Amino acid sequence: MKRPAGGSEAASLTPVVFGFQEQAWTSSSSRDGARRLQVALLKAGGWKDSAHLLMGGKEEDHRGILGGVTRPSLSPHLHRLLPPSLLLNDDYRPENCMLGVRCLHHIVLHTAAADLRHFNQAEVVYQALFKHLYTNQAAVIQLTKSPSSPDLPPSRRKPCRHDDVLRLVLTHMEAEHKVALRRVYASALPLYVDRMGVAVCRHLQRVERVVLGYLQISDPPEETSRLKVLDALQKTIKLRLLRMEARADALLLRLLRLLVDVSSDRQLGESVRQELMDQTAASIRLLDACSHGRVQVSHLSPSEGWSLS
Repeated sequence: MKRPAGGSEAASLTPVVFGFQEQAWTSSSSRDGARRLQVALLKAGGWKDSAHLLMGGKEEDHRGILGGVTRPSLSPHLHRLLPPSLLLNDDYRPENCMLGVRCLHHIVLHTAAADLRHFNQAEVVYQALFKHLYTNQAAVIQLTKSPSSPDLPPSRRKPCRHDDVLRLVLTHMEAEHKVALRRVYASALPLYVDRMGVAVCRHLQRVERVVLGYLQISDPPEETSRLKVLDALQKTIKLRLLRMEARADALLLRLLRLLVDVSSDRQLGESVRQELMDQTAASIRLLDACSHGRVQVSHLSPSEGWSLS
């Protein structure tokens, strides 16, 4: 018989709903008991499998425990889902905290924006996630990277919460020395530049300081920080901000220095070295276009077999 619509989603929920997973709140005996309970429920209700039990089928007399769930579907259940998610989000154990962040993320993705704003629930979720930007747990911060908000256009000029988040991220980036956190912040920066669009001009001076600082420090073996910062720089230049022309000289000097450092660093893998040099060259070409051809560089390090032209 054909599996009901949404069966795959329900099947993925089964270990969580019935307590099959190895978690801090489960034990071998509790997991065995959960499996026995599932078998008994399936037999008592005449359900074929766990997905059928949760979601039901097309038959009127076999309505699932969760009913017919469609997306976005969580609005009627916010009063039950938000409290435990917020409690997990506030937990002192990183693994529980990360689970709470994922729950909140899932709620935001599958709840209508108007429903989240009702009773100020959107503000509650925002404040719960914003505070994680102050933690020193790289894995937690990684989960709070720039979201996509379809109800706000990327080119919105009026200062908003994205400014607050980017301002805090840039503050942490300037002072951070831990490699893991530097990689997380550098990976998030291009997302925020994309999200803010031309509104990033409000933070251009600090973005420049961060870019110059991160390009100066090597991040072996994958050079994640440098590559992500180069990505953020290119996205910023492509916005065609008039202020970028005034910053071209300082950026050009750092990029040229980066080419020299990379070309002489024999500890770098060949693929990583080539990617760094290609992205640096792309950044210089964009700077040249941004400054109306003032950056007159046709070939750099010809022995490496590449050029800017």
